[in-house]
This record gives sequence, structure tokens and C-alpha cells, in this order.
Amino acid sequence: MIKNRTDPSVAVSALRRAAPYIRMYCGKVFLIKMSGGLFADAALMRGVFEQIFILLQVGIRVVVVHGGGKQLTDTQSALGIKAQMVAGRRVTDAKSITVTSMVLNGLINTQILALCRELGINAVGVSGVDAGLIRASRRPSVEVEGKTVDYGFVGDINQVDPTVLLRLLEDGVMPVISPLSADAHGTLLNINADTVASAIAAALKAEKMIICAEPAGIMESIDDPQSLVSYTDLDGLARLRMRGCLKDGVLPKAKAIEDALRGGVGRVHITSYKSPDTILAEVFTNEGTGTMIVADIKALSKAEQAT
Repeated sequence: MIKNRTDPSVAVSALRRAAPYIRMYCGKVFLIKMSGGLFADAALMRGVFEQIFILLQVGIRVVVVHGGGKQLTDTQSALGIKAQMVAGRRVTDAKSITVTSMVLNGLINTQILALCRELGINAVGVSGVDAGLIRASRRPSVEVEGKTVDYGFVGDINQVDPTVLLRLLEDGVMPVISPLSADAHGTLLNINADTVASAIAAALKAEKMIICAEPAGIMESIDDPQSLVSYTDLDGLARLRMRGCLKDGVLPKAKAIEDALRGGVGRVHITSYKSPDTILAEVFTNEGTGTMIVADIKALSKAEQAT
């Protein structure tokens, strides 16, 4: 005999509220970009991929793009190589590109695939080099804050060919993408993971791009978590930049968000991997937990604007 039966109404109610979103997003492509800090905590990493498992079970087609900045910096430091950052972007010299390949294509990508196997997620690891996914060229020297900066073996994206990803998705396989690519001569190039995520999301015409990072979203005041921006659009993002609210690592993210939305991605979300069930909350509730960015706020429903 079962005693003290738990009340199922809460779970049933949650499923009912999620049902319209499930109908809306079934068969659609979501691109989830994960920052490297996530992979330093096994429990947090597992929690995020358990949420992805649920997305897959309700018919959402997921593509993962991962970074690895923290692990790369730590590995470089252990090898006596000093990490260099300019305006939130990494400088990659000849020694660093070898370490970058080891960390991104080797350590992190394989670590993700091992967890996917444990959770029953059918996943395959690829990089921008594979099947011509990302065609890139070495970035020329640029002026940054009045100084000439040579980013070294850093690439700019020339073209994305999503054919291999579409084939994997059609076969029910989740691609897990490292942002490393190469130029026409086979020279390896490091590309910012947010930039890669944005370009691939646009090429796939993804319904959503979700940036799963440490911060809960975009803050009007960087040091005040209570100043979280619930939603904004391209004009609002530009105003935040002009006011100095977007700094350091947020700057490449802001550029990636703009490129994704202009490339046809429906919505971009920034949410924290430290918040429990943050991806599910962003997808299946109106309130969410982070920041949602759209091309134009006028396209949002009244319910969305009330959050």
C-alpha cells in the first residue's frame, strides 16, 4: 500500500503550460552555445545536458557549439604560455593554436560526447574543419583602441556550409561543434565560439540561439544582478553598448547576437548555466530566467512584454 502519495497536480500543471511551446517548437532547430566555464563543473554540465535530453524528447532538433576559454587559459598557463586578450577576443600565436586544438577538439568535445553517451543522447563531435562546415581566412591586423593588433592564428568566417549538420539532424543525431576551423591551405584557425554559433544558427535558420554562459543575462549595471534586462531588441542592444553596459567578453556576444538576428534567427537568449533548469525555463515558460533579444520588440506578444 502506498502512503503519503505526492500531489501530481504540480507536474501535470507544468506539462499543460508547456504543451503550447512543445507544439510550437517540435521539429524546429535550436542552437545552444556553451561557455567553457560550464565544463569545469561536472554537476552543472550534467544538469545542462539533462535539459537538452528533454528538448530532444519533445522533438526539438538541437545543435551544440562549445567554447573552452577557461580550460584553454589553464592549459596554456600550465605549459608556460601566457593568454592574451584584446577587447574580449583571444590572441592565438603558433604555440597557442596547437594547444587550442588539443583542448577544444580533444578534451572538451570528447568530454561532452562521453556525457551524451551516458545520458542516451545520440551525438557526434565535429569542428569547423569537418566537411567544409566553416570556411575561414586568417584575420588581418586591425586597429583596436588606437593600437595595431595581430590576432595571430585567429580566423574570420567567410562561409558556412551546413550540409553535414542537416544530414546529422535528419538522422536524429545531435552535432557537438568545436569552433576550430582552417583556411584554404589547411592552416588551423581559432574562431570565437560565439561568432561560430551565430553564423551556424543563421545558416540553419534556427528558431532560437541560446547562449548558456555564467552571467544570468545582460545587466544594465554590470555589478548589479538585480539590473537584469529581461528582454530587448537590436536598438536596445545598441543603446546598452553606447552606455558602456557591454564590456569585455560580453562584446563579442553582443556582436554575435546582432549577426544571428539579422541572419534570420528568431530569438536569442542569454542564460546562466548556474541556474537550475534555466534552458527549460527559457523555452517552456513566458518568464524565463535570463535575457531574450529579438530583432524588434514590436514583434513580441503582450504576454512576452509583460515579463
